[in-house]
Amino acid sequence: MSGSRELILGRVRRALADVPEDETPYEQAVPRDYGERHGERTPAETVDLLAENLADYRAIVHRTNAPGLPSVLAGLLAARGARTVLVPAGLPSHWLTGVEQVADRAESTPYELDRVDSVVTGCAVAIAETGTLVLDGSPDQGRPRITLVPDHHICVVRVPDQVVSSVPQALRRLTPTRPMTWISGPSATSDIELERVEGVHGPRTLEVVLMSEA
Repeated sequence: MSGSRELILGRVRRALADVPEDETPYEQAVPRDYGERHGERTPAETVDLLAENLADYRAIVHRTNAPGLPSVLAGLLAARGARTVLVPAGLPSHWLTGVEQVADRAESTPYELDRVDSVVTGCAVAIAETGTLVLDGSPDQGRPRITLVPDHHICVVRVPDQVVSSVPQALRRLTPTRPMTWISGPSATSDIELERVEGVHGPRTLEVVLMSEA
């Protein structure tokens, strides 16, 4: 154990030395009775709100059903001129046809990932009120880095099952020990003069396909 870590843990132990053993645990002592969402919405209205807020963040939103998804993805990749597509191991095989698929491998270098034209993933949950997509490293989403290096990310959201209204509702669905990436629009930042620059620490272009499984 490093000296710095031992120093920090020692301070924590000293700070907790006078805490009674029967004191209420933190997770029980802090009330969690705040509202979990703003207003009442039907599932369809929640999906519409998600689409609206995604667009506000400059994501490009598309809608389709499950049978139409392969042709939508093929059209988006063709319009982009994408010849190579990074694919997580658990992405349904029938989603992509007619493109060179690059496997998500642990040994891939950042330079190799940067040469890939596009990446296609699923998601764990999408939050309507904030226009946020959450990826948690599940088989259809792959390692976190695969959505941070390529310049073009297509994320497929199953609606309405993967869409919730609020962040608290999303947290109930997520496992805190998983590697999560929270995405609200394409990567962007602003300089001191508030000039927006996209693609600094993630994809310059984010396309979201809302796929109805009905």
